[in-house]
Amino acid sequence: MNLHEYQAKQLFEQYNIPVPRAKVAFSSTEALGNAKELGGSRWLVKAQAHTGGRGKAGGVKLLDDLTELEQFSEQLLGSRLVTKQSGAEGQVVSAVLIESPAEIVRELYLSLLVDRSSRRVTIVASAAGGMDIEEVAASTPEKIHTQVIHPATGIQAHQAQSLGFALGLDKPARQQLSQILRQLYALFLDKDVSLLEINPLIVDQTGELAAVDAKIQLDDNAVFRHPDLQAFYDVSQVDEREHRAGEHQLNYIALSGEIGCMVNGAGLAMATMDLIQLHGGKPANFLDVGGGATAERVTEAFKLILSDTQVKAVLVNIFGGIVRCDLIAEGVIQAAKEIGIQIPVVVRLQGTAVEAGKALLEQSNLNLLTADDLTSAAQKAVAAAKGRI
Repeated sequence: MNLHEYQAKQLFEQYNIPVPRAKVAFSSTEALGNAKELGGSRWLVKAQAHTGGRGKAGGVKLLDDLTELEQFSEQLLGSRLVTKQSGAEGQVVSAVLIESPAEIVRELYLSLLVDRSSRRVTIVASAAGGMDIEEVAASTPEKIHTQVIHPATGIQAHQAQSLGFALGLDKPARQQLSQILRQLYALFLDKDVSLLEINPLIVDQTGELAAVDAKIQLDDNAVFRHPDLQAFYDVSQVDEREHRAGEHQLNYIALSGEIGCMVNGAGLAMATMDLIQLHGGKPANFLDVGGGATAERVTEAFKLILSDTQVKAVLVNIFGGIVRCDLIAEGVIQAAKEIGIQIPVVVRLQGTAVEAGKALLEQSNLNLLTADDLTSAAQKAVAAAKGRI
């Protein structure tokens, strides 16, 4: 679950991590009031949307006129911000953050993430802050510095010191960085964070460090343990179909192809999409119905797939281990009766209760294409999507 910048900064403040003074607004009138309350003669207006590169896309602006601030806030709110990371449709701007601008002397990069190779939380830091860190890593990898945190010891003083020297900080700033890192690590563990990023972490004119941007990604599987964080969920930032899928305990990710996929098991789903691609098609989605699929859940899965107008064919690929093939067949039949499937559907069933599942499909009198192996199923789905069947 992604958090907005203003939400991440609220958590930072709880953990005594320095951030600029700021107030979130959900209307242009509120934005104007926030600017007056913050005082000063200049304000940053920052679009709140779950995407990076907001500044380059026109979602961040420094203003010194209150009328312009109100007008710019009105322009942003409810609009769709298109960035390099958002895709062509962009992300809805659900709020704006009005912030007192910091006097920036240097920009640094700092993040904590779960490194799957070492299976530990790792700190990534760079003196090249304010830039696309992927480009920095690709072109000047020597500017990327990492420290792996042992779970039994937490962040060690020498690790913080090493990063401070690598970033070219003076002694007071190194001491502050050490404190910030300890607080960030505590936040990371306490809130079940999977990614925490500050870009940039600045050095201001007084030599102090501050997080002028903040990105936090929570572990979806652990959010249930944090009722306070569940309130941070912003449905406007999530694909409507993905949101509906979550309500029915389906794992769904919308893609840009024309062949809808319904599979049980993430690995099998990935293999199915790979074979579709191999045989000249493009998957329209990733959809894992899970091991505990019911006929009702399969029906909802079909509705999700067919709500995508790009879908020209559907491939159902089920290996019955925990889930039974006859339940999948019941769901396919139920969905067909409820919504009237008008496009080709290819069904491949194997495993538990496969014969019962096939019998149900044959007796349904539905216009279904069947396959006994995954390769032929993928080939039929691609051919059907191209109008060859």
